[in-house]
Order: sequence, then structure tokens, then C-alpha cells
Amino acid sequence: MNRRGLAWGVLMLPLGACVGPNFHRPKAPDVERYTVEPIEPQTASADGPGGAAQRFLTQQDVPRTWWTLFGSRELDSLVDEALKRNPQVQAAQGALRQALENTAAQRGSYFPLVQGNFDAQRSRDATGVLAPTLSSGTPLYNLFTPQVTVSYVPDIFGLNRRMVESLSAQAEATRFQLDATYLTLTANVVTAAIQEAQLRDQIAGTERVIGLERESLDVLRRQLSLGAVAEADVYAQDAALAQLEAALPPLHKQLHQARDQLAVLTGHYPADFKPPHLTLAELTLPLDLPLGVPSRLIERRPDVRAAEAELHAATAQVGVAIANMLPQITITGDIGSTAPVFAELFKPGTGFWTIGASASQTLFEGGTLIHRKRAADAALTQASAQYRLAVLTAFQNVADALHALDADADALQAASRAEQSAQKSLGVAHHQLELGSVTYLALLNAEQTYQQAEISLVQARANRYADTAALFQALGGSLDPIVAVR
Repeated sequence: MNRRGLAWGVLMLPLGACVGPNFHRPKAPDVERYTVEPIEPQTASADGPGGAAQRFLTQQDVPRTWWTLFGSRELDSLVDEALKRNPQVQAAQGALRQALENTAAQRGSYFPLVQGNFDAQRSRDATGVLAPTLSSGTPLYNLFTPQVTVSYVPDIFGLNRRMVESLSAQAEATRFQLDATYLTLTANVVTAAIQEAQLRDQIAGTERVIGLERESLDVLRRQLSLGAVAEADVYAQDAALAQLEAALPPLHKQLHQARDQLAVLTGHYPADFKPPHLTLAELTLPLDLPLGVPSRLIERRPDVRAAEAELHAATAQVGVAIANMLPQITITGDIGSTAPVFAELFKPGTGFWTIGASASQTLFEGGTLIHRKRAADAALTQASAQYRLAVLTAFQNVADALHALDADADALQAASRAEQSAQKSLGVAHHQLELGSVTYLALLNAEQTYQQAEISLVQARANRYADTAALFQALGGSLDPIVAVR
């Protein structure tokens, strides 16, 4: 074979077939909707803030910055700060850069390894015992040897290509895990902000009812002094007031915990965090909810895409395990010069070179290679099952969010009617008590009913906002991780 044929033969060695199974993307699930029964085009509506009907759009996808649909600059600022300062995001970005660099490092195995070496030594020969090393017969001499060594492992069975494929898939999984980190973080910030606003509204409503209860207690004490009511009525009102006041500390505790959570989510120490002044009335309920095509949910959910990439990596690892069981060929070559004087290096007669090839095949290793192959097969089975679970969980999350929104709309409608009726009933009870036509127990019952109705209304409204954010999260709305890493 001439030199040109030999060169082409060496270059074509890495182009051999890759052993092991080739990865094929799983087919999209053949589903037409998220729930058993077709969902209604829109939810029920109610009076008051956040009570408008929400419409479900099946031909639109969730926007990337979905939280801006709530129409709050305070909320947008919190999300932006969390994306910039949250340590979990920074850790995920670092993991992605690490995975990309590891993949690039493995690609370096496609090329020959070139190493330079320079050796300098001073020696003395036993001229009376051994033949002299130098032609001059000088026993004491220096020897300088610079050389270049080139080694190359042809990727005949695709071992390196499968390793690069696996690392590239793992980097892709890390990329989608970063996207999932963005998605989870933004949803947590929005949910925590809604909870913080709900608790402040709930505390404000409870304090208003406490004020009414105190006024009623003062009225009863004056009536008791006039002999118009029994002493038991005063004690009953006092106990009701104390019970209501006892409900405030747990609400304050939850409020502080929600603020501490927001502090950590935005990358602050709780002591350095300035809580937002956000109320539920300032939020705009997103009315158009884009659901997209159900079969494309696997394209939008970062956790599903990450599971798919892990399945790809596991498939490539089977090829790596098979290739490790096959012969490995290494081509090496050395070229250099050696001389007793540095100035004589590279002169005629001082040069040397070698070239050679070696092949190795494991004959016995205690079953190590076959067990690694079986382990890779088991890992592939595991990754396949985890991918199917991720797909099923994604559809479950969307279905749960849709059912929750439907129930939230009905609950808000009922809570709104209950609050309006309770408020009217409380006003009538106050007027009748002033006229002496009802006992204080009737007013006490009316106040308790109104208190529960107002708290239920705040909770129902907050649940609707929070479950709307949960739907956006379930549908896979998030930032682009590529943009974020830059």
C-alpha cells in the first residue's frame, strides 16, 4: 500500500459503525385533551376583584414571561430579582457550563495526542566493564534528547463517539434542568407573593372584625350597667373577642414565614429583605389561559425534555459498554534528536524516529465487562420508565390545575355571595339590636358569619390566583436557559 492509501485508511478508521442501539425520540402521546371530560370554554364568574370568567385557549402556548400577565410591577420586580440573585439558579448555570465543558473535553479524543518531551542528563560509564556509550569512548558525558510523541486511537467501533453522544445528551438534560429551575423558581415567587398578599388581606379583615367585636362588647357593657342584658351575654362576647384575637398570632406567623421565603427566593437574608406592598386587589387575574395542543406538552415541559435527554444518554452508554468489550487499537510514533552537546542537536546523524501500532483485547476480567453491559441495559430500562413517568406526571399536573381553576371559580362565586349576604345580615342585626328587637346572641352569630365569609372570600380569591400560576407552571412556561446563561 502506498503512503496516500495508508493515510486515507487511517482517516477512515474513525468512520466505522457505532456499536449499540441508536437513539430515537419517543413518539408524542396520542391524546386530544388533558381531562376525562372536555373542559368548558370558560369558568364561572363572580362579583368583585378577580371574579371575571377565565377563557381556555387551545391553540396558543404559554408566553415565556407568563407572570407579567398578573399586571403587577411589584411582582415582576420580585421575579427579576430572583432570577438574578437566587443561588439555585447560579448553581444550575454552573452545572450547565460544567456539562458543556466535559462534552467539549471528550470531543478532544477525536484528534491525535501530541506530546513534547525534553530530557537532559549527565552520566559516567564504567569503561572498564561496559562498552563506551559514545563513539569517542569518553566515560563522562552529557546527553540531550528532545522528542515529539504522537499517539492516536482510531474510533473503529464508535467508543468515543458514543461517549461524546452520552455526555452531549447529559449536557442537554442539564440545560433543561436549568430551564426547570427557572420555571419552579418563578412559580414559587409568584405563589409566595400571592400568599403574602392573602395573609395581609386576611389579617386586615380579621382586625376589622375584631374592631366590630370590641364595639359590640362596649355596647353590651353599657347595657349591662343599665340592666338591659344579662351578664352571660357580656361574658360570651368577651370570649368570642378573645377567640378572634387568638387567631391573629398564627396569621402573623404565616405572614413572616411567607416574607422569609420571598427573601430567600430573591437571594436576600430575611433581615435585609424589604417585603413588597402587594395586595390581591392590585393583581390582575389573567383571563385568557393558553393551553396549547396536549400532544405538544412534552415539548414545553423542561422536566420531560430532561428525562428524554437522560434516556438518550442511557442509550449511548449501552454502546459504550459494548465498545469496551471489543479490541482497542493504538497508533504511536516518536521523532526527535539526541546529542551530547546541545549545539549539535538536529545535526545529521543525531535524529531518530519510531512508528508502531498495537491492538489489545480483554480476554478475562472476572466478568467485569459483561456486567457493565448488563448494568447499562438496566440503566436504559430505568431511564425509559422515568421518561414515561415524567410524561404522565406532566399531564396529571395540567389536569389537576384545570380542575382546580374550575373549582376555584365556583368557590369564589359562592364565597362572594356568602360575603355579600353576611354583610347585609350583619348590618340588619346591628340596626335591630339598636332598636331592641333582637338579642345580642343574634348579633354575635351575624358577626361570626361575616367574619368567616370575609376570610373565605380572601382565601378563594387567593386560591384562584395561585392555581392560575400553577397552570402556567404545569404547561411549562419559563425563561430560555440559553439566554439566561449568557
